[in-house]
Amino acid sequence: MGRLIFSISLVVFGIFTGYLFQILVKKKQWDLPYEAIRRALQKTALLFLNPVAIVGATWVAHIDDIKIAAMPFMGMTALFTGGILAFGFSKLLKLNRPQTGSFIVCGGFTNIGSLGALFCFLFLGEAGFALVPFYKLFEESIYYAIGFPIAKSYGDVDAENLTFWGRVKSAVTDLFVVVAVCSIITGLCLNLLDIPRPVVYASVNTVIIPLAALLLLISIGMAMRFSAIGRYLKPGLLIAAFKAFFIPAIVFLLGWKLGLGEIDNGLPLKVVLILSSMPVGFIAMVPPTIYRLDIDLSNACWLITNAMVILQVPILLWLVQSFL
Repeated sequence: MGRLIFSISLVVFGIFTGYLFQILVKKKQWDLPYEAIRRALQKTALLFLNPVAIVGATWVAHIDDIKIAAMPFMGMTALFTGGILAFGFSKLLKLNRPQTGSFIVCGGFTNIGSLGALFCFLFLGEAGFALVPFYKLFEESIYYAIGFPIAKSYGDVDAENLTFWGRVKSAVTDLFVVVAVCSIITGLCLNLLDIPRPVVYASVNTVIIPLAALLLLISIGMAMRFSAIGRYLKPGLLIAAFKAFFIPAIVFLLGWKLGLGEIDNGLPLKVVLILSSMPVGFIAMVPPTIYRLDIDLSNACWLITNAMVILQVPILLWLVQSFL
């Protein structure tokens, strides 16, 4: 119960703090460089805190089973499944092209790195957190090399005309991706060399992981807009259903068939279940802005699915503790 209360409280506090900060700045009560602060929070979490946590977690991770290699493909399956479901239902909803582009992006792009990583750590400890980078290994590459071009095809044909390979290069050379991959490699090398990890590292990670998540949640709250929810309630609820039920069910069954439930008391399968059920990621707001898609639809889907997390958290905790 303590972990449940803490996880919900952290999410609510982080997003509320960011949104309150946004209101105060917009009302001119605080004269601060709003966007610079938001970017600084994200960079602090992703370039400084998360790498320390990833190195420490992968350093002691149980990675001796070859089936762990399936984790990145589980992540790919979840992202592609979400995008395909969104494309199919966009026809039933009779969305126009800009709306369809935004809907597909929201179906695929997922909040793995902040909320997913946080819940894996709180529910499964360092061992669960250590598997998150493996699951999301191809995430950014899929977003930039596949997701963005698809979004572009539904929007402004003149917008940011990058080739497919140009986007692949952009993804693999992105600073955030490079830092994350280097952190994984460093942790794996220390793990394989059997170098003992300092005892204090476990205590350090119990602070760093929630702190990094909190900074990301505050940055998310700083960008929230509630005005479009009413207009796009139906598409938002559909995306929420995809994220909370259909995608996790498909990915979980695939992971079960591949034998992830047989490793370390089913730990990889629990991680897959948690990460595949996460809401729309904030990066889903970027393609609509660049390619003149429907920004309000993306914002509504993001808000609705992230709000639903408060209801999902107790169910996820119950599932990983009771049935897996």
